[in-house]
Amino acid sequence: MSEVNFSIDGKTVHAAPGTSLLFAALDAGVFIPHLCAIREQNPPSGGCRLCWVEIEGMAEPVPSCSQTVREAMVVRTRSPAVDRLVRAGFEMLMSVHRLDCKQCPANRRCALQDIARARKLPLKPKHLAKIEPDFPIDLSRAELALNPNHCVLCGQCIHVCRDLVKKDILAFAFRGLKTVISTFDAQPLAEQDCGTCTRCADVCPVGALYRPTK
Repeated sequence: MSEVNFSIDGKTVHAAPGTSLLFAALDAGVFIPHLCAIREQNPPSGGCRLCWVEIEGMAEPVPSCSQTVREAMVVRTRSPAVDRLVRAGFEMLMSVHRLDCKQCPANRRCALQDIARARKLPLKPKHLAKIEPDFPIDLSRAELALNPNHCVLCGQCIHVCRDLVKKDILAFAFRGLKTVISTFDAQPLAEQDCGTCTRCADVCPVGALYRPTK
């Protein structure tokens, strides 16, 4: 079979067999909230828990990143159950996110703002206590900065650094609420073998890695 035909929210969609449902939807112009999905990654990490959908024949909503397209499948991106799961995941994420949009380099091109706008969700959670992160900001490199307080732990930068650039400089460090993106032994970016590379900033959806303005 050269192409799979199915429907999302009543829209007929075509995709190659084996395509992730999430990326098939995005390629067709159907927005599904997501942060951590990487097209080349199989299996997906499924870490952000935002890309929920309902699939006809399945008893419960499922993350769309973990599903591959099937002929004649019927997908819904909105339902009371899906909306509850997306809201819960988004509120939990925002409860530990430093919210200073006006000062953020990703302001107006931030994935969190996009999700909030598309699903009419507040950036300030109303049902969870706010735990304000206060990690040090790494400004040691002139062309690249790291602000862990904005990080959503999507892993996009790790994938680029490790799998594409082949440097393996960035990684997750610590556990629980202290989990951050860091270098080995938390050494400054200026002391790493980055050269002039800033590709991690290209894929960061929230401006945690960014190019400082002069």
